[in-house]
Order: sequence, then C-alpha cells, then structure tokens
Amino acid sequence: MAGNYPTAPPAYNELVEDPSAGSRIQNAIPATQVEISVKCKNLADMDVFSKSDPIVVLFIKASNGNEWREHGRTEKIMNTLNPIFVKKFVMNYFFEEIQHLRFQVYDVDSSSASLSDHDFIGRLDTTLGSIIGEHSGHFDTKLENKEMPKCGSIILTVEEVSDCRDVVTLHFKANKLDKKDFFGKSDPFLVFYRCNEDSSFTAVHRTEVIKNTLNPTWKSFSVLSRALCNGDYDRSILVECYDWDRDGG
Repeated sequence: MAGNYPTAPPAYNELVEDPSAGSRIQNAIPATQVEISVKCKNLADMDVFSKSDPIVVLFIKASNGNEWREHGRTEKIMNTLNPIFVKKFVMNYFFEEIQHLRFQVYDVDSSSASLSDHDFIGRLDTTLGSIIGEHSGHFDTKLENKEMPKCGSIILTVEEVSDCRDVVTLHFKANKLDKKDFFGKSDPFLVFYRCNEDSSFTAVHRTEVIKNTLNPTWKSFSVLSRALCNGDYDRSILVECYDWDRDGG
C-alpha cells in the first residue's frame, strides 16, 4: 500500500539528537512530569481488504533550531479507525519554555521500523503549554494532511504524573459471558481505564485475547498504581470486556 498515499516528508521521519538537551536539563528544573494519552477517531482507511493498523509517533522540536527528534511511538492497533492507545508519552513540562510537539499518525504496513515504509494518515502540530493551558489538558482536534482533507481526528489528554511507585498485581477471570460468535463461543479480552480529573477515562491496559471460551481466566499482570489510578486508590477504574473479531469489530 505504501506509495499509493503520501508519506511524511523525510525530515519528519529522521531521529535527530538534540545537542542542547543535556545543558537544558542541567540549567532548568522541570516544573513537573506529565503523561500524554492518545486516541483517534474516524481515521482514514488506508487498506483495501481491512481497516488501518494505526500507530502515533511523537516528535519534539529541538529548543535550539528547527529539527524534530522522535520522542516515542504508541503500540500498533490492528484493524481499527478509532484506536485507543494504551502506551503513553511521558515527558517533563517546563513552565517557561515553549515545547513544540508534532503527533503523526501512520497505518503500519510491515514490521519495518522506518516510517517511510508506512502510510502517512495525518499530523497535529501543537505545544504542550497549549494543551495544558488553553485546552485544560484535553485536546480534541482534526488531523492535517494536504493530500487527504478528511483523515480523522486525534484526542490528547495530559495529566501530571504522580510520584507514587507502588505496583499493583491484578488477576481477572469471567464466567458465563455472552456468546458473540456465530460458529463458536467468544474470544474475550479486557480493557482497563483510569478515570481522569475531568471524569473522562483513559485506557491503561489491555489483556490478551483468549479464544473460544465463555469462562476465561486471563494472565495476571502488574501495573504501576500511578498508571492505573495516578496513585489515588479511591479513584474509579473502568473495566470493559470485548469479544475480539479478526476484522477489528
């Protein structure tokens, strides 16, 4: 599929080291550490026989120039135009600096680590201060792509990271689930969501899929309490159970 749709310009795909990063860290005390959660909706479908397999890549603009360096990537989610990513972007927020961010969304077509090998869906340029200040930590806006006006939207949620380092281990099972598959039982998995300060919910963990059963027992997993509830044990947690379908439904 690569080549049928526009990919990001080479400058967007390069991993560029920031030579001033060390001195900046030494000379400036980070105001706080924040976590950026990402989800998208109504993404463009870049595949012919299935839906897109999206990831989001975050670039940060170097403080001393126009170069962009890659900060991180979300996980890939198969066959969906409305992905909710579990992996977060964690970074320091400097009150007195303008921190330029670029979020780029791709449809992953292979195991290649090079972004130029995948279909570019759209991007958002913003600043961390704008998300936190102007949008109160929750920013829902359209992606940009000059070659494809209707490429979807991106939703960003920013929250201060708690310094709590407790680890929580959870083990879940279910009994007598609904039979959702016509020729079988169900292929269930769980998604765990943290309640944010604005009462919205952010996905923080997705279990494995267990095939063809109505009485699943998932593997136990460990997660930092700050990821699950930001260290607040009275904060609500939402758990949803889904039946996995190969077509992403």
